[in-house]
Amino acid sequence: MKIIILIPVFNDWKSASKLIEEINAIVKELDAEFSVVLVNDASTEEKSINTSNTEILSNIEILNIKNNQGHGRCIATGLKHIFQNKEFDYVIPMDSDGEDRPEEIKSFFEYINYDKEKTIVGERVKRSENFIFKICYHLHKLITYAFTGQSIKFGNYTCLPKSTVEKLINDKSTWCSFSGALAKLEKNRSSTPSIRGSRYFGPSKMSFRGLIKHSLSIISVFKLTVILRSILFLLVYFFLIYKKITLVMLLPVIFVIIFNILIFLIARRENLDELKNSLQSVQDIEIIK
Repeated sequence: MKIIILIPVFNDWKSASKLIEEINAIVKELDAEFSVVLVNDASTEEKSINTSNTEILSNIEILNIKNNQGHGRCIATGLKHIFQNKEFDYVIPMDSDGEDRPEEIKSFFEYINYDKEKTIVGERVKRSENFIFKICYHLHKLITYAFTGQSIKFGNYTCLPKSTVEKLINDKSTWCSFSGALAKLEKNRSSTPSIRGSRYFGPSKMSFRGLIKHSLSIISVFKLTVILRSILFLLVYFFLIYKKITLVMLLPVIFVIIFNILIFLIARRENLDELKNSLQSVQDIEIIK
């Protein structure tokens, strides 16, 4: 069995190096061949990966992207590269900062042996971020469910069989949101509890604006459902208030309209041609082991 760990990186090479060492220590107990593909999102800092403690990993390579394209699109590009150029049975995308805990690879591996064809997601049951972030995260889940009917409790940390990878690289929504696309394409998926770890080094580089864009990108995958639910809400809402409309009562209407505009603007990021040609953004490939 061949499993490839896919890790997008932007500048955080110290964390990526530590993560690879920890992956090596974990997978030595598992009966499979593991390798690592790092996608360098046009980092401005010097690359540095320590391979001295990676004896179990069969191969480590870095895809160097020409221009910064964002975390999700790096995953999409990595999946495209792996599907076209590698022999594999599963791909496990992971964040490089330590928040996706490598010891949970064991849980994925147990599920693989139970059902070889099913996609497995790491369902987040506990987070280590600060109180404000947790509030924003729960608000994101609430809004997502209200407008799409989807309860998406996972991020990038998943275990994807080859059949799922093929679906993802041929669907335009993957170019907009990895987790949104996976939720849309794989309804019959399994989940394993995932506890978000603490970052290895330093605070998150994700800005508040980036978090909002990330949230809207996930929701935009289900844009048709969003507009249908919004129309239904507005019809019911106007029926309830039409006899006593005030400016304050119109605020929810304004919110829904602005929200839909934002969703359809974000949805323009979906582009199947760009996804299919994403490997053209790769400057070169470094084989470091």
